[in-house]
Amino acid sequence: MCSILDIDIDYFNLIENPSQRLHRIMAWACRPVDFYVEEHHKALKKWKTIIKNRSLPAPSHILHVDEHHDMMDEQGIPNIGNAMLHAMRLWPQCKVYWLVDEAIDSPEMWLDEKTWKDLAPRFGMGAKRPRDWPRPDILSVCTSPPFVSKTLKNTLLDAFRSYSIATRTSHCH
Repeated sequence: MCSILDIDIDYFNLIENPSQRLHRIMAWACRPVDFYVEEHHKALKKWKTIIKNRSLPAPSHILHVDEHHDMMDEQGIPNIGNAMLHAMRLWPQCKVYWLVDEAIDSPEMWLDEKTWKDLAPRFGMGAKRPRDWPRPDILSVCTSPPFVSKTLKNTLLDAFRSYSIATRTSHCH
């Protein structure tokens, strides 16, 4: 089993206390950030490289922490609006859970009926991480500059760096 924690900083835009929420997510994850990208679809390529280099199995779970579900079109080339669609197609056994406090829409309204019917059984969403969701083997962060204020971005990047340093020296339970 391989699990990915995929965090887009824009998730924290509407969160009342972003640092506190980030702390809860990182305490659960109990691992340093593997990489940062500006545009979400670029994470997909890096996930594939890490999986290959670490000889990990195909991901069985992706916890997608984001303001957007990233399943907004079915174009053949990954872009910022369809990264999760491409991940689900690449890894047909992988479950994706979209962690979002208030969903602005649903992938169902963007995808072809057949595509949604195929993906829906492996897609979930809600404001709380499923209780039995496995801790991540890979942790990626997307900064999404057009969607996040510079202040929030810098505050959270500093926090990510601190957590990454702390998790390298501690034992999580």
